[in-house]
Amino acid sequence: MANLRVEQKEQTRRRLLDTALALFESKGYAATTIDDIAATAGTTRVTFYAHFPSRRAIMAALIDRLNVILERHESTAHGSTAAALVDVVRGGDAASIGNWLRQQATRWPVIRPYIVAAHVAAAMEPEIRELVDAWSEEVVGDIQDGLDLAERFEPASRHFRGVLAFEMLDRANQHWIRHQWDIDTDPALDVLIEAWVKLLGEA
Repeated sequence: MANLRVEQKEQTRRRLLDTALALFESKGYAATTIDDIAATAGTTRVTFYAHFPSRRAIMAALIDRLNVILERHESTAHGSTAAALVDVVRGGDAASIGNWLRQQATRWPVIRPYIVAAHVAAAMEPEIRELVDAWSEEVVGDIQDGLDLAERFEPASRHFRGVLAFEMLDRANQHWIRHQWDIDTDPALDVLIEAWVKLLGEA
């Protein structure tokens, strides 16, 4: 019986998260209220608060979900990490960097609503802005870790190389979200790969 209650509670939590994501995508983060989420999920405001103390908290939980989709795991060094990214940067060869970036691009349709909601929420909520900035820095940390392990480039330059690489990837994703270009045929992804190889790869 206790296990059933736990499962029901988890199902309700998942339903609230799914509903919030759908509403953030269709109505926008600013226009979506806690009452909207609760009613659309078929529950009550009281039940919502039993799972999430605020709309910010549900956005934070969606960012945690994004980490799962992107295969990022908890890290004592810097919040979360993607071992595959660290390994690719450490190796530094063009083929591996290209394969990793192309794999990320195949996830763009899935992560699109999360990214859009996070960017809009970050513009409105300082706490979400801090969360998104911290998440971005975790990705930068992976890139720096890869360069550190490879002992490639001047140590003082490695973090900023990570910043630039992340900003280019994020910008490419944002451009795709707005324009929906074909990932397989448009040259934009090839340009991104070329830039990453020059910025991070073996000379």
